[in-house]
Amino acid sequence: MMDVAAAAGVSQATVSLVLSGTKGARLADATRGRVLEAAQALGYRFVRRGTKAAPGGQSTIVFVADETSTDPWMSLAFEGARDKALEYGINVLMAVSHGDADVETNIIAGLRKLPILGLIYGTILTRLVQIPVALAGRRIVLVNCYDEHHEHHSVLPGDLLGGRTATEHLLLYGRRRIGFINGQQGVDAARDRLKGYKQALASNDIAFDPALVRPGNWEPSAGYEMTLELMALDNPPDAIFCANDMMAVGCFDALKQLGAIVPDDVAVIGFDDRNIAQYTHPPLSTLVLPLYEMGRTAAELLIDAAGGLHTTPSRIKVECELIARESTACQRFDNAEATVAAQ
Repeated sequence: MMDVAAAAGVSQATVSLVLSGTKGARLADATRGRVLEAAQALGYRFVRRGTKAAPGGQSTIVFVADETSTDPWMSLAFEGARDKALEYGINVLMAVSHGDADVETNIIAGLRKLPILGLIYGTILTRLVQIPVALAGRRIVLVNCYDEHHEHHSVLPGDLLGGRTATEHLLLYGRRRIGFINGQQGVDAARDRLKGYKQALASNDIAFDPALVRPGNWEPSAGYEMTLELMALDNPPDAIFCANDMMAVGCFDALKQLGAIVPDDVAVIGFDDRNIAQYTHPPLSTLVLPLYEMGRTAAELLIDAAGGLHTTPSRIKVECELIARESTACQRFDNAEATVAAQ
């Protein structure tokens, strides 16, 4: 699978999703095609064996999330873990702790009689975590978080590559002055998406201009206010990359207020692929935050670890797929994209 991933230019997790025919995985047809072609060329065969046996007869995974109500991310990760575990006849139970150590202790105490294969511990924000005392000594895989000393497997979104992909998508359409509205300062996702933005500019010989970067807070209000600031520059941007879709919604409102047409005057791209992205006017180009795939990968790592595989803890980055929609596709830039692609 590593060979297929390298040949197709995707992550190993993406190869697993494509070759297993996972339902619910949001992957572009072009990506699926590249994976299948690479697999065929390399002679890779994927054999379905039906329901697999749970290692050691243990039949329950406990998914502990810090939050589920404010954003859908942990619910999506749980669904991915559940779907993967069911292939082995393993149940997945979810518990929400709100990051409270006492609640986590009670969760584990209440499940003591269950045949627990292991735990998945997930956080709504990508961040460093301290493993709760109540969970110490158990088999754990981390989702959307990581521990300082690499003692556990962790599954993370490829935010840096995603930031680069979003920016390069705008560059392919001929945009050269790209504004960036970042998320909350100090958050891993904001840091990595900004790094990806800078990398894409540097790779295309475009000087980084600090005036084009504005701080945000993940909310529509920040997208609105920062867009007004960017468009008030003497040399305003011809594209804006918002570090999440909610800020892109506010960006749309500000551009409409200014009489700017998306994407003819200003192209806009977001990040996360929330449901609202396909219903904006025009529909919003964005990057998928792959929590469903991350949950599947976490369950697979946990099950493999229970079977004696993957004994060395690893950090796996899952690809953030580009979903190109009308907010970046401008007719007068199509020739520029075609020229770059041909080169």
